[in-house]
Amino acid sequence: MHTDLVAALDIGGTKIAGALVDGHGGILLRAQRATPAQGDGDTVMRAVEAVLGDLTGSPLWSRATALGIGSAGPVDASAGTVSPVNVPGWRDYPLVERVRAATGGLPVELIGDGVAITAAEHWQGAARGHDNALCMVVSTGVGGGLVLGGRLHPGPTGNAGHIGHISVDLDGDLCPCGSRGCVERIASGPNIARRALEGGWRPGADGDASAAAVAAAARAGDAVAI
Repeated sequence: MHTDLVAALDIGGTKIAGALVDGHGGILLRAQRATPAQGDGDTVMRAVEAVLGDLTGSPLWSRATALGIGSAGPVDASAGTVSPVNVPGWRDYPLVERVRAATGGLPVELIGDGVAITAAEHWQGAARGHDNALCMVVSTGVGGGLVLGGRLHPGPTGNAGHIGHISVDLDGDLCPCGSRGCVERIASGPNIARRALEGGWRPGADGDASAAAVAAAARAGDAVAI
């Protein structure tokens, strides 16, 4: 049997997802838990360990040779630590060390989630065949990554291209990162919904107050949503 799989963790402010992936990018197994984002560091780590438990419990696990983590940032890839803006219980949290321990010493690599998405898009997706690209993720947060000269450019700490915490309105709302008017504070999913509600938008009869509902209202012509 070929030992041709890698394990993957995607850690965000809403969910923690895991997978076993083959050499062609095919996903053979998925696992997911909600992120207890307002919990302390150990509470969040227990959710990570639950996802890892689903992966390690599979017969496929014996074929996994390494584990890659794409985490909401900022991250410090050289130190193996994470400090996600949307997970306040993790500040300089030793995620690589904890994941390595939970997987029996499997080699672990950490990178910012926007950079991880950029690597995937350059390999399999929209940036394939392009020498230079900025790829973005818009979700609970806003992240990004860069391809320059045909190669992924993570930067020294794994955060290069993290466009979400560039300030675009110096007098704007205070962002949890400490700056004002960050792209994420304006354009992430929860912040789109927050700004719409503050501007007078009201959900429909189903009570859905998500960014997806704001988008649907905008398509239907609602002035505030637009």
